[in-house]
Amino acid sequence: MQTKQGSPARIALIGFGEAASAFVEGWRKAVSFEAQAFDIKTADPSEAVRAAKWQDYSRWGVSGAGTPAVALAGAGIVFSLVTADQALAAAQSAAPHLEPGAFYFDCNSCSPGTKRSAAEAITHAGGRYIDTAVMAPVRPKLHKTPLLVSGPDAEQALAVTRALDMAANAVPGGVGAASSNKMIRSVMVKGLEALVLECVLAGRKAGVDEAVLDSLEATFPGFGWKKRSAYMMERAGHAWHTARSRDARSRADREGAGLRRRDGLRHRGLGAENRRFAASGGGCNAGDGQDYGALADLILRRLDDGTIGD
Repeated sequence: MQTKQGSPARIALIGFGEAASAFVEGWRKAVSFEAQAFDIKTADPSEAVRAAKWQDYSRWGVSGAGTPAVALAGAGIVFSLVTADQALAAAQSAAPHLEPGAFYFDCNSCSPGTKRSAAEAITHAGGRYIDTAVMAPVRPKLHKTPLLVSGPDAEQALAVTRALDMAANAVPGGVGAASSNKMIRSVMVKGLEALVLECVLAGRKAGVDEAVLDSLEATFPGFGWKKRSAYMMERAGHAWHTARSRDARSRADREGAGLRRRDGLRHRGLGAENRRFAASGGGCNAGDGQDYGALADLILRRLDDGTIGD
């Protein structure tokens, strides 16, 4: 495999949405590669949906494929970037067409149990399955978004990610360890984002938001509550808005053996306004350096005028 010099790496992308296009955008600036992509929307009954996906392939400079077999032909590196509810089906569909010894990076946000089932399909077919956890939003870091990898071939997989100029670290344990790290960490991260959203909106309405955040800064010095609040509020809404997040919660609730119980806790902890904002995705973009107060005022106005509905 060559990337920065010599013949380009041949990569197959199973699923071509936000994450895949972000990786491609980043690789284009850093390494030499050829990419073939298959997305189930290519076979959608709607002509408009099919056409839009082919346009995506063209826009990002990848070779579109009408079937997984075509996308996987000759590829020694495979990235699965589908919705969580399709992760196992994607692995099972890909398995018969894998090149011997191909690395299969399963980057999907699904339960450790699902990852282990997918691994069985890939390893039985002669592939090397890599449980891969994407630990942050893929933008703005693109291919440099932090990854965790685990499984029997995790150390060998690090050589692949280094060649692709990616930021990956191996974690101890078998298949499922990387996913468990991400999902359990999310108990804290997503919960904190939701709590900040509720706290700031309630504080803003009561006229005590600055005092409350100053008090939190005194209790937890150095966190930067005012600076971080706008970003965390926007993230709380975005996490609930995306279909990918909804699929991930649904799959993990069924199979995650309690790892995602935070969803139930978060529902009970959220106030009505917070739930309405989160369920709609907010429609408010924090941006760099956004003032938390201005964002909170915008959210509250939209809640009041019905722009953010029940």
